[in-house]
Amino acid sequence: MGEPGHLGGEAGHKRPLPEQDGGRDADAVHIPVLLQATLSFLQVRSGGTYIDATVGGGGHAEAILAASAPDGRLLGLDLDPHALEVAGRRLARFGGRVTLRRGSFARLTALAADFAPADGVLFDLGLSSLQLADSSRGFSFSREGPLDMRLDPDAGGPTAADLVNDLSVEELAQILYRYGEERQARRIAEAIAAARPLETTAQLAAVVERAVGGRRGRIHPATRTFQALRIAVNDELSVLQVALPQAVDLLRPGGRLVVISFHSLEDRIVKRFFRQESRDCICPPEVPVCICDHRARLRVLTRKPVRPEPDEVSRNPRARSARLRAAERLTEGE
Repeated sequence: MGEPGHLGGEAGHKRPLPEQDGGRDADAVHIPVLLQATLSFLQVRSGGTYIDATVGGGGHAEAILAASAPDGRLLGLDLDPHALEVAGRRLARFGGRVTLRRGSFARLTALAADFAPADGVLFDLGLSSLQLADSSRGFSFSREGPLDMRLDPDAGGPTAADLVNDLSVEELAQILYRYGEERQARRIAEAIAAARPLETTAQLAAVVERAVGGRRGRIHPATRTFQALRIAVNDELSVLQVALPQAVDLLRPGGRLVVISFHSLEDRIVKRFFRQESRDCICPPEVPVCICDHRARLRVLTRKPVRPEPDEVSRNPRARSARLRAAERLTEGE
């Protein structure tokens, strides 16, 4: 995970990414989104301890390490070994101040135990430019590649090809509607079933385009389909729901949690979690007396999500869909 392509694809890219070594040499195109807002909400300081749960190409991590000099520490996590290689090169100048580990942030507590209590935890969700640029990963509908879409290329479990070729029309339509919010999910699912077997991203994109028509505005007709399949393959929403409470547990009192999402499904999960963790009672309204014993652990810092300014979008079109939410860990009894 790193930065996603908006609605699960790459609708914001206005120019092609470099494709050397099969599109893997994409270090130069990694531009961290909402960077100044991220540093501000994290309150990065000298000597602080930070966890970047989605280090990707290392853009946010680099800025955090620079701002926390001379002795701040950072743990960077990622499922993708290539992303960790790129981040390692980018962050090498910080020496022992940076630690990189491979793993899912679903296991955040175990992976980051030696970095607790942390002053800040950052999630920058979804796909990185590195992953979009690598045609062999199957994330991009504008690059011919196998229908894989696994964030961890070494993981077992189904690929996108398995889903599109093996699921029933009804099951496939449910995935497209639930995870892609695709209004024409049934029509697309039927078109996919009729075209089986599908083996490449280009084949799938062409089927979707024939089923629903050509591009409307800036959004390619296959964008939501690719988003939905990627989320399903990686179980991304469930992983996020598991990870957020762990992040709060790792924070010291006064520590900050910052989450950057790129589509409404993720943002909705973050919004609801922040709302719940900022209340002392989460009993249903019909319960006359509190029986949940829940105590607020967070103070929400962003009443509405922070969005990029137009100049950032013009410099980095991928930032167009970014939404940042932030919260602060409360002291006990506050």
